Order: sequence, then structure tokens, then C-alpha cells
Amino acid sequence: MTSRTFTRLPNLINVLLLLSLVFSGNILQSVTSLGINYGQVGNNLPSPDKVINLLRSLRITKTRIYDSNPQILSAFANSNIEIIVTIENQVLTLLQDPQQALQWVDSHIKPYIPATRITGIMVGNELFTDEDSSLIGYMMPAMINIHKALVQLGLDRYVQVSSPSSLAVLAESYPPSAGSFKPEVSSVMQQLLQFLEATRSPFWINAYPYFAYKDNPDKIPIDYVLFNRNVGMTDPNTRLHYDNMMYAQVDALAFAAAKLGYRNIEVRVAETGWPSKGDAGEVGASPANAATYNRNLMMRQFAGEGTPARRNSRLDVYIFALFNEDMKPGPTSEKNYGIFRPDGSLAYNLGFSTMSTTTANSESVTYSSSATEAMNRATTTLECWTILILAMIQVVISRLF
Repeated sequence: MTSRTFTRLPNLINVLLLLSLVFSGNILQSVTSLGINYGQVGNNLPSPDKVINLLRSLRITKTRIYDSNPQILSAFANSNIEIIVTIENQVLTLLQDPQQALQWVDSHIKPYIPATRITGIMVGNELFTDEDSSLIGYMMPAMINIHKALVQLGLDRYVQVSSPSSLAVLAESYPPSAGSFKPEVSSVMQQLLQFLEATRSPFWINAYPYFAYKDNPDKIPIDYVLFNRNVGMTDPNTRLHYDNMMYAQVDALAFAAAKLGYRNIEVRVAETGWPSKGDAGEVGASPANAATYNRNLMMRQFAGEGTPARRNSRLDVYIFALFNEDMKPGPTSEKNYGIFRPDGSLAYNLGFSTMSTTTANSESVTYSSSATEAMNRATTTLECWTILILAMIQVVISRLF
């Protein structure tokens, strides 16, 4: 070979690597970083077996529920859908007793594993907020006791234990490198991070750019919070560029953890979403914005993106939520985060053909037809890419030799 030939070898290697990715299916598997929250505070919601079909039509294989509903856990058996359960906030005082924690795991988790793929237990939800800090002290004893119960029952290899936090735990979040925990929760966060590192579990954060935009729409560009193309911002300390707020929020949490000595804790998003309807003062709550936010987020998840501070680590994200929940308390927006209405019809058009548009009321309804069409299109696309790459290889080889 000539020296010219050797200079072209990296091109051939890159092409071969891309081809291997295509044939191994890794490109299509990037969707595994996407999950969705399955709330149940609504009337006339589809039965769990229909929810499984709906998730399959969306090609989503991960979900989270806000309790340990036995009907749902039984229905999800052998579905191959990963499910995270939640211990309700009001139960945490009971779990300060190790025996009560053991009994809880024995009755709420053990009967369903391994047929139901329970992969996580969320101990409470947003135990520290600006309005209420009374529950945060119960978090670590409950988490430790639940983990010990899993170990005792031989289930810790299946199930991780964590607790999702809101951004209220941060004293600073802008720029991301300034991320730090509030003094009043710093000690508990230190204990949490130590536990997560020891058990190799992620730190879960509820990240809602919508709230920041709603409170300050004149100063925060709408495109920055919706993942649209925009100039973004550059962190003056790290020179990292951010083109969306959610990644900045996630990295702020990562920097806060690093300041406490935990640089390698994985940060995942337990909840993020955008309401399709709101009250008069809830600026930005609309079907168009909700569709844009979730569509752009999904496209980034399909691409397996990481945040600017952790570009090589895929960010796991759970969208909030699967259904509008018309029985939830609070403002109108709280009832309208769902991609679907309680009857199973779309709340707005996401623009993906994989979304079913039929309702879930009929026993005979199926959600899989559109998903099958999408899979057929994906297969055709994969074949086209394979042909293209093979042609590229032929061109490179012809020039090499």
C-alpha cells in the first residue's frame, strides 16, 4: 500500500464501524433511554392491559407508576416492559422500622419478580420543596431499610432504590457549573449521594423548564425551553454550550453533586413535560407547545444524546405523563400534562405516525397497527442505509486499491 492508502484507512474504518452499528441494531436501541410516567389520578382510564398495548405502540419499554398497584404489576407480567414503583410519601414514617420495610418489600415487590420487570423503587417523591421540608428527614432511613430488605430477600440484583428530587434542592442552578445544594438539605444530599454511589443507583431529578418559562416569559426565550433551534447560552466557567434548559438543569445537579465529592453519580430525569392547557396566568400552556416540547425531546432521546457536561453518557428521561389526569388537585395545567386523554385518544398531535389515534374504550381496539407500520418503515430505512453504506465501502475500497 502507498502512504496515500494509509491516509484513507480511517475513512474505511469509520464506515465499517457504522455498518456494524446498523447490523447490531444499536441505532434503533437508542429509544431505551426513554420512559414515561403512568399516573392514575383520572377517571375512565384504560385498563392496565390496554396501557401495555399503548406503550408498545409508542415503542416505549419503560414506565413508572406512583404507587405499587397490584393490578398493574400483575398485568405487566411477561410484558418485557420495565416498571419503576413508588412508595407514597405518607408511608415513609412506617418504613423507619426495618421490619416494616421488610414486610413492605415482601408483600409489594417479591410476589411479582421476575415475571414483572420491576427495576426501581422510588422512595417518596419530591420530599423537599420550597413549601414543605417536613418529610426529607424520613428519606434516608426509609431508603436504607428498603435496600436492606431487598438484599435480605435476594432482590437487590433486580431493583435499584432512589428518590426523585425537585430543583428546589438547589441553591444555584445558573450557570450550570454554579450548581449547588441548599444549605438546609446539604447534609441529607451528602447521605443520599453516598448511598447511591454505594448501591450504584442513579440520582433522579424532576426537571420542568415550563415552570421557569411560566414565571419569567419575558426573559427566557421560548425556543430555549422547547428544544427548538436557538442561540442558547455558554457557561462562562466551563465554556460548555447549552441549547436547551433541561440539559442545563440536569448538569446543574451534576455539578452540585461534584461539589460534595461525587463526580460520577449518574443523573436521570424522573419527570419532565409540558402542559397542553392551563389557567389564564399559566403562560405557555398550549397543545402546540406541549407537542413541540415532547416531540423534540423524543427526537433527542432517539439519538441517544447526553448533556454538554456528559456528552458520552446517554441521558435517561421519563416523560410526564402518559395520560391527562382530570382528578388531580391544583391548577388546570396539573391535569393536562398527558400525551393522551383518559379515553386513550391523543391530547395533541405529536407528529409521529407511531402514535395511535384510536380510543381505548373498546375491548376490541388494538394499538399495534401503527406501530407495525412504523417498524416496517424503520426496517425499510435500515435496508436503505445498509445499501448506502455498502456502496460507500465499495467507493472507498476502489480508491484504496
